[in-house]
Amino acid sequence: MTTTTTPAEELRPTQPPPSPPPRRATGFRVAAGVCALVALLAQLPLVNNRIFYYWDDSAQQFLPMWHRLGELIADGQWLPLLDIGSWMGGNLAAEALFGVYNPVNLANYLLVAALPDLAVAAVLVKTEFLVLLALGTYLLCREYGAARPAAAALATALPFGGFVLYFDAGSWASGLIAFAWVPHVWWTTRRAARGGLNPLWAFAASALAVTAGNPYGLLGVALVHVGLLVEFAVRRRARGTTVVAGLGTCAALLVPLVFLPLLWSSPVTWRSDTTVLNDGFLVPGLTDLLASSSPTHLPYIGVFGGTGLAVPAAYFAWFALPLLPWLDWRVVRQRWRLLLAPLVVAVTFAVLALGPSKLWLFRWPIRHLEYCFLACAVVLAVVLSSGLRTDRVRSRTLTTAAIVALGVYLAWAATPELWAWHVGGGVLLALLVAGVLGWGRRASRTRLAALLCVGTAAVLAYQLTLAPKNTNVSQLYYPHSVADLEARFADRYPGTVMQIADLSTAERTLGLHPDGAWRYFLFGNLHSAAGVDSLVSYTGLGHLDFSDTFCLDHSGSTICPEAWDTLWRPTGYGGAPLADLLGVTTVVVQNALVPESRTDEPPAGWRVHERDEVVTVLRREAPPRWPDSTLSWASPGLDVTAADTVHGATGATGESVRFATTDPAREHRVVFSRLGWPGYRASVDGTELPVETTPAGLVTVTLPPGTQAGELTLDWSPPGQSLGVAAAALGGLGALALAAAIPRWGQTSRRSEAQRDSS
Repeated sequence: MTTTTTPAEELRPTQPPPSPPPRRATGFRVAAGVCALVALLAQLPLVNNRIFYYWDDSAQQFLPMWHRLGELIADGQWLPLLDIGSWMGGNLAAEALFGVYNPVNLANYLLVAALPDLAVAAVLVKTEFLVLLALGTYLLCREYGAARPAAAALATALPFGGFVLYFDAGSWASGLIAFAWVPHVWWTTRRAARGGLNPLWAFAASALAVTAGNPYGLLGVALVHVGLLVEFAVRRRARGTTVVAGLGTCAALLVPLVFLPLLWSSPVTWRSDTTVLNDGFLVPGLTDLLASSSPTHLPYIGVFGGTGLAVPAAYFAWFALPLLPWLDWRVVRQRWRLLLAPLVVAVTFAVLALGPSKLWLFRWPIRHLEYCFLACAVVLAVVLSSGLRTDRVRSRTLTTAAIVALGVYLAWAATPELWAWHVGGGVLLALLVAGVLGWGRRASRTRLAALLCVGTAAVLAYQLTLAPKNTNVSQLYYPHSVADLEARFADRYPGTVMQIADLSTAERTLGLHPDGAWRYFLFGNLHSAAGVDSLVSYTGLGHLDFSDTFCLDHSGSTICPEAWDTLWRPTGYGGAPLADLLGVTTVVVQNALVPESRTDEPPAGWRVHERDEVVTVLRREAPPRWPDSTLSWASPGLDVTAADTVHGATGATGESVRFATTDPAREHRVVFSRLGWPGYRASVDGTELPVETTPAGLVTVTLPPGTQAGELTLDWSPPGQSLGVAAAALGGLGALALAAAIPRWGQTSRRSEAQRDSS
């Protein structure tokens, strides 16, 4: 048989068929696209509220302290564990939530300190972690066999869930940081367990999650490992079970380093109460879960200032519930063993979310919802990867319509006065669902995912129009320009400042804005960003003796005018007033709290430097007796020849005092203007001495009779630090041993089991 060719065919070069792009390159592009889209959508809240991320605790606690920590790190305190100048908020090791052992946090603190605006810094850092959360969710869904489009749709939706956006990203930054690491812990641990990744990567992810310092993140890491243990044990994968158990043990060994200082410092703090109770505060109900796809559902539960949330805090994803009738749930029945971990995690966190309002260290159960939704996102992405069903269209349509209508009803039932918003949200949801079912049901998975992402953006814009800010938490409107803060306060309030002012009174009389109260006062950690050393700071722990002495709350607000008298009342230390023991050089007094008639005659050694209708400012006339030390009082007969604060890599954790006594037959005492946190040790020329505290909580040391001269050394380290460091080192060595002892045998493919089964 002969064949003939045309001249054109003879001249046409033979071309190989085009090869598809490499799978890894495609996956990288999709993951990068998810990150870019989330980063873009994260800017939508700024349209109606340019300080959306500089809100509540982020404004008065996190951002200014991040700025302070960045400055300390730049000055050589690369592991700041104690900032004595921040007083109640300065025990950074015990506060835990600043995550000073986390290298990513430390790098971000340097970034914040280098930026001139705290609100801009908040946008950058929080966008970073929203993107990190989306990337981890995408990789986790892929690990469980979800197709790229479905994984991308869920990864785009999760960072804009109601609680994640309005509370974690908007206010409680430590929650966002810890949550963002959990999906990375999950997918790296599972991949390492099945032989597709070196276990050291999983240990590194767990270390970043644990050292973030948020107990909810720690709980998330723990339950992820429990879920994976169940999954691999039921599937009888001995290797996987061993790896998960080993990695979980190594991660657990990091916990003492981060959380022992919190637990062992709690007896002197507000956190000494470990009772279990339920007062309904931030406890969601089953109806809130049933409305988790309704854009306008505002849960009617206990919250700050009353009952009823002003933001859709229980919202998950607009398509999660309406598309349930169209999903092929046979996938779950076929792969239930592979999906055991997300099912275990979802159910456990759902139970916790519906539990008591306080359970040991864990308060406000609505915080558990985001972890429940993360697990649900995995299951949903896997099922959605099979596409939407095309049979029984009528019954599925009616069921979806009922789900949308139920969401609208529940939203209306919670806040009937917002009926127009609920109707609009229902119409928007109906249109989006109709678009997906009409155009996406028979379309490619990529087009379907694109429609879901467009819907996520549309619903987000609608929600931000309804609720541009979270009014359930403090609306402080603090200044955010570092230069403006320094210009207004640094030279005006020099030295160590004691502020006697009440936040509620300032709000009522002046208003909380830069042209109102913030012309005179600052609360929380704002003083540190303004370059002012203040006894007022924000704390999640408190110090019982100090806070009781001055009636201080968590933000440094003085809630009783008696603080003025307490400051000048003679103490049992030679009759010295407490102002002297504290080393105070400037006192800022709110006239509305302490009438001007009581400040007309300042105490001896003080003068009125500034007075107007709002504030009276007093300054000490003589400089501090020991300007290079926190030593503030020494008993008569004790001659201090030199006193210096010792600065190290972990902060101003020590003092060195050289002394001689003129009357060695009796005991002598010294007082330091630093709070007596657990962890202090004192010695004179190598002889250990007990460290005590004054009634106001200040460190005091007694030199026993017979002490003639020498050097008093005061040191501090977090309680349990030696045990924590040893445990962390053991965890690191364990991870190395695990990586060496369990080679990557068995399943070495980078793809998950489900992906290989479906290919």
